[in-house]
Formats: sequence, C-alpha cells, structure tokens
Amino acid sequence: MNTEALSRAAAEARGLAIDAVHACSSGHLGLPLGCADMGAVLFGEALRFHPAAPKWLNRDRFILSAGHGSMFIYSWLHLAGFKVSGQDVADFRKLHSITPGHPEFDETEGVEATTGPLGQGVGNAVGYALSGKRAAGRYNTAEHTIFDHHVVALAGDGCLQEGVAQEAIAFAGHNQLDNLILIYDSNDVTLDAMADKTQGWNTEQYFESLGWRAVTVDGHDMEAFLAAFHEAKASSGKPSIIIAKTEIGRGIPQVAGTASAHGEGGANHAEEARKGLGLPEEHFYVSDETKAYFAQQTEAKAATFKEWEATYAAWAAANADLASELEDSVAKIVPANLSEQIPEFASDYADATRGSGGVVINAVAQAMPSVISGSADLYGSTKNYIKEGGDFSAENPNGRNIWFGIREHGMGAICNGIAYDGLFRISGATFCVFADYLRPAIRIAGLAKLPVTYIFTHDSVGVGEDGPTHQPVETVSGLRVIPNVDVIRPGDQEEVAGAWISAQERLDGPTALILSRQKVMPLNDYACAKSRREGVAKGAYILKKEEGDLECIIMATGSEVEHAIHAAKEIGAGARVVSAPCLERFDRQCDTYKEEVLPASCTKRAAIEAGVTGLWYKYVGLEGSVIGIDRFGISAPGHVVMDELGINAASVVKALS
Repeated sequence: MNTEALSRAAAEARGLAIDAVHACSSGHLGLPLGCADMGAVLFGEALRFHPAAPKWLNRDRFILSAGHGSMFIYSWLHLAGFKVSGQDVADFRKLHSITPGHPEFDETEGVEATTGPLGQGVGNAVGYALSGKRAAGRYNTAEHTIFDHHVVALAGDGCLQEGVAQEAIAFAGHNQLDNLILIYDSNDVTLDAMADKTQGWNTEQYFESLGWRAVTVDGHDMEAFLAAFHEAKASSGKPSIIIAKTEIGRGIPQVAGTASAHGEGGANHAEEARKGLGLPEEHFYVSDETKAYFAQQTEAKAATFKEWEATYAAWAAANADLASELEDSVAKIVPANLSEQIPEFASDYADATRGSGGVVINAVAQAMPSVISGSADLYGSTKNYIKEGGDFSAENPNGRNIWFGIREHGMGAICNGIAYDGLFRISGATFCVFADYLRPAIRIAGLAKLPVTYIFTHDSVGVGEDGPTHQPVETVSGLRVIPNVDVIRPGDQEEVAGAWISAQERLDGPTALILSRQKVMPLNDYACAKSRREGVAKGAYILKKEEGDLECIIMATGSEVEHAIHAAKEIGAGARVVSAPCLERFDRQCDTYKEEVLPASCTKRAAIEAGVTGLWYKYVGLEGSVIGIDRFGISAPGHVVMDELGINAASVVKALS
C-alpha cells in the first residue's frame, strides 16, 4: 500500500468536500472529512471495481448509507475515475447537477443506492448481499466462478440507531451473509450532541450476539483499516462489521470532534482548513501525483476486469442456458407471452384475490426464473410462497422464498437492495395495514424507480373480526399519493393475473398489489379473461357496458366491483360499470381512451371502495358521489362490517337515485 499517495489523496478529498460545501453554503462536512482516510484505502486500494464498466456484475458494491455525507462518495468517485468531473464536484447541490444533496441511484455513475433516510442504506446493502449470495448459488459452477464480490456499506450512529437498520442487521446475521462488510463510522457524535446522550451500547457485543464478526480499529490508521478490511473479505460464515473510531470533521480544528462538525458550520473556516491540510490556494484542487496514482490503479483494475471477462466467456460457452437466463434477468426481459403462461381460471373459480394471487405468482415464477418472493412471517396468509422454489438460507442460497421474519421495514429496504442490484425480480408481502411499517422504503423505491412488487393482503374492513387495528381504511389511498407507485386493487382472479403481468412489465417503479382476504365474485359474465387482464394494464376499463343510452357511471375496485355490478342491474339499462384497479395506470392513458371510459358528457357518477373517499372525486367530479369509509372500522364479521358501514349495492343505488 502506498501510504504517502493515499494520505495525499485523503487530504485532497477533504479539500474537495470543504470547497463544495463552502461554495453552496450547504451540506454535511463531518463524515467526508472524518472518513477520508478510509475512503482513500477503499477507492485507492481495497475495493474491486472498474470505472469504465460501472455495472460490472462482479464489482464490489459500495453503499454510502450515511447519505448526508454525500461529498464523501462524490469526491472519491471523481478521484477514482468515474464520470464525476471536477465541475460536477463544484456543482454540488446545484440545479440539475449529478451531485445532488444526497446520493441518488441512476443519477450519478458509481452510486449504488439512493440514500439519506438513515438506516435505509444498511438494509439496501443487506439486499445487495442477499442478491450476491443467490447469484453465486445460482450461476457459479465448479469450473467457473463469476460471482464472488462483496458488498460494503458505510454507516454512522444515525443509521444504526434506526430500527430499519437493526431489522436488516438481524436478518443478515441469521442468514450468514458473509459477503457483507459494514463500516461503522464511530465518531461518538450525533447531529445534536455527543452520542452518549442517546446511546450506550457495546457495539462489538451487540453485533456478535446477532451472528456478526466484529472488530474495532482506528479509522485514521490506513494500514490497520486495510488489514481489517482484508480479514473481513477473507472471513466466512458471518457478515463483518469494522467499527472505525474516527474524528468527525477532521481537518477543521475549530469543530473537529464535536457536534458542530456534522453540518456545514465548519465551512466557515474553509481557507484556514485548506492551509492546514497543505493544499494550495486553487479550489477543487487535485494534484498531478494523485491523478497519476489513480490512473495507475485504473490500469490494474482494468486487467482484473479483463480476466473476469475471459472467465465469464468460458462460463457462458459451457453453460448456455444459464448464461441466457442471467442475461435476460439483467436486461429485465419479460416473456412476451407471459399472459399465455398464466392459465385462465375455471369459470366457477371463487376465492379471495390473495388466493388467486398465490396461483398466479407460481405461474409467473415458472415463466420467469428471476422472480423471487418473501414474506414478513405471513406466507400462510399472504399466499405468495413459490412452490418447489426452496427457502433462501446460508445452506441454500439458491432458494426463491425469503423468510424476512416480522421485519416489515427491513423487508422493504432489503427488497430495494435486491432491486438496485438488478439480478432478480423481488416481491415482499405482508398485511395491507402494515404497509406503513415499510412506507419509507416504498417511497424510496418510487423515487429510485425500482421495480419492486409489494403484496399487501387483507385489504379492507372485509378483514372483519380482527377489527379496526387491522382494517386499512386509509392505507390504499395513502399508497396512491406516493409518486411513481402503481397501486393495483384487482376485482377478481383474472384481474389478479393482469396485475402480476403489469407489475412485471413495469421497469420504472414499484407496484403494490392490494389483495382481499374475503372471497370475491368472478366477473366472467361481463368480460372475458383477456379483456380483464388487459383492462388492468390500462388501469380502468368498461366492465359492464350500458345496454341503452348512457345515464350513469359506477366506478369500483377490488371486492366492491360486485356491488357496482349489482347496483347497475338494479338501476337499469343506462348504467355503466367501470372497474378501476389502478388509478395511476389510468391517469397515464391518452385522453382519447380516458374519454372513452369516462365520457365528460356523463356527469352522473358514483364510485365505491371500502376506504377513504377523497381521491375518488377526481374521477366522479364534485357533484358525484363516493361510497366509502372516512372513519375507522368495526370488529365484526367482514360482511357485517361492510353492510354496517354502507359498502353495498344499496348505497350505490341510493347515491344515483
């Protein structure tokens, strides 16, 4: 290890961070300065990557969980040769720059995850590690190893105090994800105060109790840190945490080691700090020596990459079917005939949509080897177990069923990590009312455009006897207001099939499938299976067309579609029923199609859904009626609750009378 070159690079990385934060008077200096020595070791020596191939399948993945310290990763990506220029660094936090306030996936080359909400990145790293383990189990052969990378995450006290991180940490230890290395920036400081104000754990003992390997080092001792990192990479059977004792804000004596170093306060002493670091007057300075060092490292990394390419070519030649499967998975290829590979349900099939969901996911899994699924200790209720897929574990990394335990938030962050990695199509399941436990992860999935599928069953007051704590009256609408999340609440088994097809075909964001516990009426008499499946793809469609002049329109989703049908029959020939399983998809349709389904000339409209009413007025108009539930539920049998709260055909008829 060239300690002199790395020390110089660390000083210059500190200078880049100081200059960037000072220039925009905004940002977080504490971590970029405190972790600069470790950054030099990671990006200058220890991590396996190739800047010219940033999505190399066997690269080490680095996740900055403590995303507020974004100038750490921007500085090191710039120095290491990724497409982050000096001007990009200077444009930190400016409009339309590729160096935003917190790292964003697919915005900046080399950024592996959108981070900032504390703890999410730890969960993402666990997801990446799970993906890597499964990839190795699925694709490596006795003759060729194409996956043996590590996942490295840098986190601080803020990340580790969050419950989502602790859920993910427990999951990683239990599943022995020994390709995961967590670096804990242990600087004894949180944002408001010294860390002992809010925590007093023994970090080594805590992690060891959860099945981790733990070691404490001086984070400013490059040789000690590199040795600990190599040991972590070489260890097997347990994930590793390197507890790195650092000084927050190192390089700015006025704030170093204090809570004041966390934010931009230290930038007030920028010029003095730059002199103390031995930097010239030129801002955003990188020396020729540092450029030469990283250029030399890039040549070595290119040679490693070429060796892997040769191994991959030999593997692909010897394993054509596996290679084709992997390439399709990476490209997110969805079979053009996926609908044909999901058999139509029998005309007399009658079950809850969670039940038909269990049938459909197994058909999808047969057609798409990349599909894997997990549940938060609820497989028996969410019905998403992939039969004959095996259970993911340390002994069986090729398993397709992931037992997350009662860790909904951790599940959400881990699913995001798997989706970021892009090798597998992941879904996670729990009860609908518990969607709020993973809502922050869903929000990030929408922001980062991750094709995660959520399976939320027990979708309404139809849950019944479990009562208002388990009846998600507001949850479905709450999910609908998250940008870039498709929420699909299918009305019968064929709409469930359409929902799964739509979820797999969507590559630019997540999809939430909202499924019932109670049985629903098959809609075979009103539209063929193909029409219902394609109707879901469009978000809303005419399920029952009026038999005379159009007089009124009834919109419905899920189990309430049957009430709309019954109401239309009672109203008469002029009633149209529109099944609207996904409002987001419908909103994306062309104006011509939307006018065809909901003609502006027909203002007499009603919508029925067993949930809060507010969002529906967009479709029925302020003069329209919405039959819903703007209160908490009741503990009683599901059908009794529905009637008691007016979720029935009679209410629709009354509203349109």
